Amino acid sequence: MSDSSPLYCAVHTNIETGLRCNNCNKPICPKCAVRTPTGYRCKECVRNQQKIFNTASWYDPLISFVIAIVLSFLGSLLANVIGFFILFVAPIVGIVIAEAIRLAVQRRRSKRLFQAAALGAALGALPMLLIAILRLLNVGVGGFWGLLGLIWLAYYAFTVTTTTFYRLRGIRIG
Repeated sequence: MSDSSPLYCAVHTNIETGLRCNNCNKPICPKCAVRTPTGYRCKECVRNQQKIFNTASWYDPLISFVIAIVLSFLGSLLANVIGFFILFVAPIVGIVIAEAIRLAVQRRRSKRLFQAAALGAALGALPMLLIAILRLLNVGVGGFWGLLGLIWLAYYAFTVTTTTFYRLRGIRIG
């Protein structure tokens, strides 16, 4: 036996819908629906769920920023020395930074945490990158090898930043 009366969105009461939040069962229209890995949810349920996962203390983003900037700078010194092999080492440095941050903040999570870590990783790589640019701009110094060094350092900066960001962003509860 089915109910033949039309169903209307809980927020937009003039929009007929057949969709319901898979968490609270509230009727929602496509404008209100948020696609999640487990189905569609209303914006209120998504907001409430995100609050549960934000467990970081106020100082955790600062800790992640400091760790990321220091380790990224040390990695950029290494990148300056090993050249081509940074292709293999840069992702590992990003993973090391992310894992050091996880240990330091005791696996607490927040959106600001991985954003601060990515900013720190980018800024940590910046000094050696700027030195390489200045070396290259100095006429007659570096030449082709200076350009190649700049490319390796730019690759390092991009890879370590993105690896750190996505590694921390993907923290799983467990």
